[in-house]
Amino acid sequence: MSKKYVGLESIVGPLVFVRGATDVSYDEFVNIKIGGETRHGRVVRIENDLVAIEVFQGTSDISTSNAISEFTGEPVMIKLSKEILGRTFNGSGIPIDGLKEIFVDEKRDINGYPLNPVSRVYPRDFIQTGISSIDLLTTLIRGQKLPIFSGSGLPHNELAVSIVKHANLSKKDEKFCIVFCAMGVKNDVADYFKQSFLEAGVMSRVVMFLNLANDPIIERTMAPRASLTCAEYLAYTLGYHVLVIMSDMTSYAEALRELSSSKGEIPGRKGFPGYLYSDLASLYERAGIVKGAKGSVTQIPILTMPNDDITHPIPDLTGYITEGQIVLSRDLHQKGLFPPIGILPSLSRLMKDGIGEGYTRIDHQAVANQIFACYSSVIDARSLASVIGEDELSPKDKKILEFGKLFESQFISQLDDSNRTIIDTLELGWDLLSILPKEDLNRIDEKTLNEHYNPTRSAVRFNLKTKNITEYSLDEEN
Repeated sequence: MSKKYVGLESIVGPLVFVRGATDVSYDEFVNIKIGGETRHGRVVRIENDLVAIEVFQGTSDISTSNAISEFTGEPVMIKLSKEILGRTFNGSGIPIDGLKEIFVDEKRDINGYPLNPVSRVYPRDFIQTGISSIDLLTTLIRGQKLPIFSGSGLPHNELAVSIVKHANLSKKDEKFCIVFCAMGVKNDVADYFKQSFLEAGVMSRVVMFLNLANDPIIERTMAPRASLTCAEYLAYTLGYHVLVIMSDMTSYAEALRELSSSKGEIPGRKGFPGYLYSDLASLYERAGIVKGAKGSVTQIPILTMPNDDITHPIPDLTGYITEGQIVLSRDLHQKGLFPPIGILPSLSRLMKDGIGEGYTRIDHQAVANQIFACYSSVIDARSLASVIGEDELSPKDKKILEFGKLFESQFISQLDDSNRTIIDTLELGWDLLSILPKEDLNRIDEKTLNEHYNPTRSAVRFNLKTKNITEYSLDEEN
């Protein structure tokens, strides 16, 4: 039963305070009526008989005397049905694509429901992104949470679009969809996302949640929760394997900091609230596979690191909660490579359990290990060359540098936005490894080497007789 209170105690930024409210719950949904207009909010703090309410539409034109607060007795809910696929919503789950209202099958609390840890199933099998440096070296496992750490000006938006366009399951008979949540983005970026998905013809399998830079920050804090509730409905009720991409978690955390300051809470590191870790965990831990459910929820949170500082509270705390990270490299971006994924600081902690025989291919782990080792040698050789000059390097180091150039330009870089299958990626990896002497490939067993290693394949794929490293066919070689 709803309760109404006339007048406000005070107004502070996006918050209004009601004195004398009783039997009120944290996160309770509130209707605030000002004349003929109704705005919505939620309870964010209760101190004795003083209740703080976040107003979704902002507090402009609200006075302490003209507002009537109606406490509904239920949390913030989102309307759900199978019709949400292909639709675009704002951060609070209201359609903004100009289409008709969805037919509601059920309503759910955007905060989700408690999940018994015993009912969780260990993540297995992989999601193919079409991006070689992710699929081979930092493989995304179904049910995993694998963040992307980016920096200002790096193409994380373009990478997100590429993943949405190409991501798929290895088993084509299973249902797959994507929930895409953008927080605090500019209008041109939001248009870029929408146009890219429409032009690629993937919008029918995407549910979009858009919170623009000029939208209320309260809505920004709700957007990831609404999108994850949507993902849970699709996964555990409709049986979809859902990939949730959330960008930018830094915008979310900064909105949380602003609201925390408005509430007068004691700040922690860099002004962020002391509960930032638990708040982020309440989002990230909603990924997973549940026993008895056909679907799963996999997360790729994207966050920008201020000043490329990986020790900043947001990436630092995210790293404690998630199972690895994909780190974008400014050096590779400056070389004109896309996606500029730095493979050495990147890792996927669950990768070993979702690749190999029965998942990708039996040689996957060995090829990944060898490429990591070889590229590490490339970095060492480049450091040595910067001191003594490239001409003074040994023949072995020169061959390693040649491998490094080809690896970056042919493997890491996918400027044509190509969609490579995991088999394409593994074969390309062997083409590159076959440049090097067989005895230097010490991370791969003899049987696997004899099966796949062949220097001729490198000569066929790459023009090793010249400095030209472009791809050409066997017919052209002949």
